[in-house]
Amino acid sequence: MATNSEPSQAQGQGVQVHGLFKNYESAGVAVSILRDLELTVQPGEAVCITGPSGSGKSTLLYLISSLDRPDAGEVHLLGTDILSLNEKEQAQFRNRHIGFVFQDHDLLPQLSVVENVLLPAIAGEGVTNETEQLAEKLLSRVGLHDRLKSLPAQLSGGERQRVAVCRALINKPELVLADEPTGNLDPATAKVIGDLLLELSREQNTMLLCVTHSIELAARFPRHLVLEDGKLVPASQASLSAIKL
Repeated sequence: MATNSEPSQAQGQGVQVHGLFKNYESAGVAVSILRDLELTVQPGEAVCITGPSGSGKSTLLYLISSLDRPDAGEVHLLGTDILSLNEKEQAQFRNRHIGFVFQDHDLLPQLSVVENVLLPAIAGEGVTNETEQLAEKLLSRVGLHDRLKSLPAQLSGGERQRVAVCRALINKPELVLADEPTGNLDPATAKVIGDLLLELSREQNTMLLCVTHSIELAARFPRHLVLEDGKLVPASQASLSAIKL
């Protein structure tokens, strides 16, 4: 089924979210945050989602990645019903097929730049010469070829976020989820990180799903959706208040 926020796509490809509901309890009352949400992301597509604070943008990413469970609905990634997997299988699936970029980079302070980038490989099938070369290539690509042995504390905020982008791509995932990746950065650095995410996802033909408050970042994406009243709508159809956040 296709909606105005979901182009048609053959079953088994990309990301397919159907009839997603998520409620939270507040003061003993169930509050509905996502309501019958539909979303499809095609292979290689870059999609940005904006919406007011508390609208459920980050929650949606956690549901898609199986880090949280919906109250109802389906999530299919690359033809796999990810909600039907057990916890171990979900963790293995995430590590192999999904890369994450968070607002606060989440680098391990005791590890060097290149060690942080290699973490998903270490947690997966192990580090090989190929993955080491890819880590160095990615870090060189983002201008950090001379900081491989540096610790996160020795980097600027923008440099740490570049490392996080490289880490998200080290396993060559089919899907990258970015949760407010430029939220803590100054405008100039935010533009650099946004450009890197889009450029690197295009180079690796990776699906990119980004949630952000930044209209400037959203404007650079080929597809911009707005989370409004628990559902996704094209930015062109969203209310002005929702788009302006």
